[in-house]
Amino acid sequence: MPDYDMLAKTLHSLTGGEDDIIALMATTACEVHHSDSRFDWTGFYRVTAPEMLKIGPYQGGHGCLQIPFSRGVCGAAARTGQAQLVPDVEAFDGHIACASSTRSELVLPVRNKAGEIIAVFDIDSDQPDAFTDGDAAHLARILDGIFGTR
Repeated sequence: MPDYDMLAKTLHSLTGGEDDIIALMATTACEVHHSDSRFDWTGFYRVTAPEMLKIGPYQGGHGCLQIPFSRGVCGAAARTGQAQLVPDVEAFDGHIACASSTRSELVLPVRNKAGEIIAVFDIDSDQPDAFTDGDAAHLARILDGIFGTR
């Protein structure tokens, strides 16, 4: 598990004062991706139209270019506003296989200061059952510090 306190401090240091959403997403994806070997693909899907996500800054192999709210783990996070912790993607009804190597997934909704969902933060692992509730809680706090309550 990463040192989430150090990760939060690093991201705060790198992004403090920045208000460009793409710069914030790119820096966050990079830092989180390189913080733990479990993280095989790390990135954002941005809300770009009603009920539609489009790929944003990410680290790792290619991702799906767009995902409707009605499909997949990312769509479920955007649709429900709830974190999606999936220990086995094959057991998730409607999982979209953007990469055949993905075995487990953690997707967190990203909210702006007004509380609106502006994106989801997707972390894939090539290991089964790679993520914990602790990962979800720590990462949600970090995301809120960057995109929400700053």
